[in-house]
Amino acid sequence: PLLIEHCLKCHDGAASEKPKGGLALNTREGWAKGGEHGPAIVPGQPDKSLLIRALRYTDKDLQMPPKGKKLTAQQIALFEGWVRMGAPDPRTGKPSGPPLSDPNVVKNHWAFQPVREPKVPALPKEVISKGVISAQSGKPKAASGTQLLITNYFSPIDAFVLARLAPKNWTLSPPADKRTLIRRAYFDLHGLPPSMAEVEAFVADQSPDAFAKLVDKLLASPRYGERWGRHWLDVARYADTKGYLAGDEQRRFAFSYTYRDWVINAFNEDRPYDQFLTAQIAADLALAGHESKVVDAAAEKPPASQLSTLNSQQSQRDLAAMGFLTLGRRFLNNAADITDDRIDVVTRGTMGLTVQCARCHDHKYDPVSTAEYYSLYGVFASSQEPAEKPLLGIKPDEAAHAAYLAEKKKREDEVEKYRVEQLDKQIGILRKRTADYLLAADEVSPQVARASATAQRRDRDKYFQERKLVPAVVRRWQDYIAKSASAKTPDPVWSLWHAYAKLPDATFESEAQHAARNTQHLSPLVAAAFNTPPKTMKDVAERYGKLLTDADSATPHADKDKEALRLALRSTDAPPNLPAPENDTLLEDARPRLRQLKAKVDEVDATHPGAPPRAMALVDRDSPTKPYVFVRGNPGNRGPEVERGFPKVASLGQAVPFPAKSSGRLELARAIASKDNPLTARVLVNRVWTWHFGAGLVRTPSDFGLRADPPTHPELLDWLATRFVADGWSIKKLHKVIMLSATYQQASDDRAECVKADPANTLLWKFNRQRLDFEQLRDALLLASGKLDLTPGGLPVELTAQPFATRRTAYGFIDRQNLPPMFRTFDFASPDVSASQRFQTTVPQQALFLMNSPFVLQQAQALAARDDFKKFTTDDARIGFLYETIYQRRPAADEVKIAKAFLVAPAQESAKTLTAWEKLAHALLISNELAFVD
Repeated sequence: PLLIEHCLKCHDGAASEKPKGGLALNTREGWAKGGEHGPAIVPGQPDKSLLIRALRYTDKDLQMPPKGKKLTAQQIALFEGWVRMGAPDPRTGKPSGPPLSDPNVVKNHWAFQPVREPKVPALPKEVISKGVISAQSGKPKAASGTQLLITNYFSPIDAFVLARLAPKNWTLSPPADKRTLIRRAYFDLHGLPPSMAEVEAFVADQSPDAFAKLVDKLLASPRYGERWGRHWLDVARYADTKGYLAGDEQRRFAFSYTYRDWVINAFNEDRPYDQFLTAQIAADLALAGHESKVVDAAAEKPPASQLSTLNSQQSQRDLAAMGFLTLGRRFLNNAADITDDRIDVVTRGTMGLTVQCARCHDHKYDPVSTAEYYSLYGVFASSQEPAEKPLLGIKPDEAAHAAYLAEKKKREDEVEKYRVEQLDKQIGILRKRTADYLLAADEVSPQVARASATAQRRDRDKYFQERKLVPAVVRRWQDYIAKSASAKTPDPVWSLWHAYAKLPDATFESEAQHAARNTQHLSPLVAAAFNTPPKTMKDVAERYGKLLTDADSATPHADKDKEALRLALRSTDAPPNLPAPENDTLLEDARPRLRQLKAKVDEVDATHPGAPPRAMALVDRDSPTKPYVFVRGNPGNRGPEVERGFPKVASLGQAVPFPAKSSGRLELARAIASKDNPLTARVLVNRVWTWHFGAGLVRTPSDFGLRADPPTHPELLDWLATRFVADGWSIKKLHKVIMLSATYQQASDDRAECVKADPANTLLWKFNRQRLDFEQLRDALLLASGKLDLTPGGLPVELTAQPFATRRTAYGFIDRQNLPPMFRTFDFASPDVSASQRFQTTVPQQALFLMNSPFVLQQAQALAARDDFKKFTTDDARIGFLYETIYQRRPAADEVKIAKAFLVAPAQESAKTLTAWEKLAHALLISNELAFVD
């Protein structure tokens, strides 16, 4: 960083073929070769190194940085320590990957090629006959002892998978039994287990389309959007807070939940994915051009009025979708970092492209240049968050809304009261310092007071800072006095000031004795104050200052002469009465308290149930920002100007034109959501596959670049992508295509020969057993206890404080700065950045939480207190109820025997807070059978 900040501007061999002095410090080779004076560094010997000598300023002819910009002693010591340890430097200067200009990078890499629908492979008969697919019927064969689920003929997915298994003489695993399959489907699509009654109904249904009907039922439920919307919120790095902020600014986003609810509803409505993406990037711009589209549609599908209303309501609510951009970390309100975060969530989240790497230099691996990064930067820098967030047209409860308005007004009044009090206080100080301002108005010429030249401005500002004066008030005094001087009739208050101000400093004292003789209609109060001639203009300013401050009063004087003095400080245009917005500068000392009070106002929006929902939207600036390359990522070091645009690698090398008069977000959204974009559909179908199977066809879901893992089944990936687009970008249809395959319906049991050769199951010879994630586990515990609250949407709820909330975990409050230990213990996705997938850890804290957490213990107690549990009078029946409720199966005979023994076992001292039945319920709730899905 020190080299970048202080040296590379002149000594960057990559930026210039002829760095100053011939010395390039951007690579190890550069400083080893050195410049005009030889090698810059002798590793291990700082005293013999020219670089260190230059930094120390011991040689007047060799000083770096030049022009007296010497580094601090601490910074120089860092360089000396580095050289002393041998100057380790990994910057070899050799490219880490294919050069950006190499056309073969795009030509040969699978992810940058157009998506083409591959031919579905034909399977050899011997492969079919060996496995679970029947050669006669094309249907799965039942494994020994397995209840067979009858499905349609095996799908193209199975053909692609079997084609990869065939060279090893492997085939698919037998189908999972129906109880396993329904639990898998429920947890997969809803994040919740089925009831025992639903399991029994499915097992009894022997129709060929039983599973297809089940999938349709699950996709039609609002529980689906809550589960799959949460998957997307990981990608969107959703949180309800802004992260670390200095000062007292409100850390909560006021309406973050409106984005979360929009995502959930979009999944439930099966919003086409291209529209889903477009709304999240540019809903405001799509809405601005919506009326013409409504008219066109109305011509085809009357009545127009009804269609227009429906469309406009949908479009208005789509504004909430832009939380995708605005709900990231706020980085101490650093605009460059906020914009960088938005670029990352868009490019990695939607296209699996790590454009963020090009912020400081051309991407080392992928064909994305720094210029292209700043082309995107210009798109987002041309947008801003509106001062007042747009309403979504959703009316809250009337009583709650009235209470909200009253509370907000109360807090706003507190802010305004304090602001006015502090402003009055500061203006009062300005009035008391009238003498100082009058002297400054005389000493600083009006031209210098308004100067824009750097040197003049620096001297002027130093003058004001040393005297702690407000520059705007000095200028107002100058204007006020100048206006008095230009009046047609002599001013009785200020005519004597004008006379003294004309006197030269050298002869002021001698000429001041005669100056008063030339004034007419002089105020008697002013005349009395200058009964003795002044010696300097400072003396004049002090006497005028005393005159005015002595006459200062909040109420008028009966004496007209004294009232004239009062008005010089109290009239509307009096110099101390600094108007808005200039008077905001007077409130610096009050700023911390104002921020605290303003945060309380914002808190009402963030927490009150009566606050009308608003969108965390973006809007275009009045005119687009002209983007420049920031050299080495430093906003203070501008490089060449670039045009707003789209990375060519994601548009098959074709330039995407961006409009001159808008940000270009809509064009960006359409370029991303284009069927011709080689990345978007591939990335999405791979994400969906990952969330179904626990591992993707591409094991790096947010990186499809040159260093990404190649697809395990490239033809299958492209077949799914083309099918997805052909099906209208429907995610629900994609679910059905995947879930109705024999590949999805396989058992999850290991097969010795397969485990040995393919332990990661990359060839998909079985279904992956998966552990419940944080949301699934918490919701399953609440469902078993009978406490789960399925109320949809609304303000986020605190999940970790007692009394524990019972809402679905998807509606929990997410504090990105202080993510609760419970979230972290169970591998919740970090809300700081777009999450490609969740890590899975197995640590003691997980078991300790389940054994000791008050939340889990309360669910065990609630389960044992359920009315439908108490109605059973025998131990066998009650044990059966617990197994059916928690595991959706009946207990085996030995499990009943073990449970009965457990019930009569003496309680340990530490476990006496629970009854025997509560302890049994607790033991069953924290078992692996609940925590894992086959």
